[in-house]
Amino acid sequence: MSENWVAVASAEHVRIGRAQGFMQVNHGKLPPLKRTHPSDRVVYYSPSEVMRKPDGLQSFTAIGVVQDKEPYQASMHGGKFHPYRRDVDWHSAQETPIRPLLDHLEFTQGKQNWGYQMRFGLLKISRQDMDLIAETMQVKRP
Repeated sequence: MSENWVAVASAEHVRIGRAQGFMQVNHGKLPPLKRTHPSDRVVYYSPSEVMRKPDGLQSFTAIGVVQDKEPYQASMHGGKFHPYRRDVDWHSAQETPIRPLLDHLEFTQGKQNWGYQMRFGLLKISRQDMDLIAETMQVKRP
């Protein structure tokens, strides 16, 4: 049975991955990606537009399904950075603020510090939460 995940990254980085068909978490670390499996659903939460520049974006910025290919290592910055990635089939969807959903999502409901649990970059969530997020993002599946 597939699982559902919230991954965390700046919107700027999410858009690169969405355009190129991959996900990357925790600055390219492999262990979190190994927790995901083919057919799992993943949604990105972006606390900000640009990494390390708090701007209050706090939105879901991409949603899709993990592909069959195993995590792999990429080369960036002239071979100086080798992050791990996993391929994802991204859906067409609207970027959506999280704040209107805080009282309705199981993983945020009643939690004053709801963002704290996302500090590790990948969080398992319920099917109901993923369905609500997908509906709010107006997902258009291919």
